[in-house]
Amino acid sequence: MNKPELLLIGGATDVMLERMGAEFTLHKLNDINDFDAWAVEHGAKIEALATNGHDGVPSRIMEACPNLKVASAYGVGYDAIDTDACVARGIKVSHTPNVLNAEVANTVLMLMLAGFRNLLADEHHARSGEWESSGNAPLSRSPDGRVVGVLGMGRIGQEIAERLGVFGSEILYHTRSKKDLPYEYCDDLVAMAKRSDVLVCITPGGPATEKLVNKQVLEALGPDGMLINVARGSVVDEAALIEALQSGKLGSAGLDVFEKEPHIPNALKEMDNVVLLPHVGSATVETRAAMGKLTVDNLLQWKQDGSVLTPVPECAHL
Repeated sequence: MNKPELLLIGGATDVMLERMGAEFTLHKLNDINDFDAWAVEHGAKIEALATNGHDGVPSRIMEACPNLKVASAYGVGYDAIDTDACVARGIKVSHTPNVLNAEVANTVLMLMLAGFRNLLADEHHARSGEWESSGNAPLSRSPDGRVVGVLGMGRIGQEIAERLGVFGSEILYHTRSKKDLPYEYCDDLVAMAKRSDVLVCITPGGPATEKLVNKQVLEALGPDGMLINVARGSVVDEAALIEALQSGKLGSAGLDVFEKEPHIPNALKEMDNVVLLPHVGSATVETRAAMGKLTVDNLLQWKQDGSVLTPVPECAHL
């Protein structure tokens, strides 16, 4: 029997390529020089697609693959995929939830500790010889007993809240609706920010949350407050964030995501009250292997019986 044909958008590990290649006729977008010519010859044959949260499924590819039936995304975020268009065409979309919850939560703890304990400045103080020439570094602040507001309380948000228990944190959260959780729900984001020492962004990206963390939220967080963003760069008004940090209206930030990745504004790079990461919230060998496995498992499940293991909510009914 002929293998179903699969288009790969972006990269994949050797293990993923081997597993996909064993069950599908594999086309790699990165190897296609003339997409229009390729689409004429192969587009109608493509039934499956593997992608990632950054590249998603561009509209030209959707249009070029009229018989597409499944799109498996490597990552938990899928705002770069037009799920409405997929639902309208009956295309099942899957992602990789849960397997990265712990690692992203670890990244939040790392950013929080780095911010409160002046990790970057103190490491420089030790490495540069300033400790020997100038004496002790300035005191830092304790992360213990802080009020932490969590914007978004899905699986990862709940993992973050649970792990913050080690610091004795008081947890507040803001979502579209209240959940049955042992934390205090806040229906007003600005009010929650005003009460918080730390605001953690872990809400999905997309039009509904674009620039949700705006000037008012940042100023409510205040001159001693800390913003941590491990969600999407679009969730935070980056220009307002820079202004708040430069003016002292916001105390500090820990950022793993940015509006125009991989570009990071020089203004953020130049500030010593900001910890910057290159979108590595889930980037460990172990977690990325688990994400890759689930990405392929979803494709193999579809090949077996037409279903996927972890559909995105919008496609769960398909």
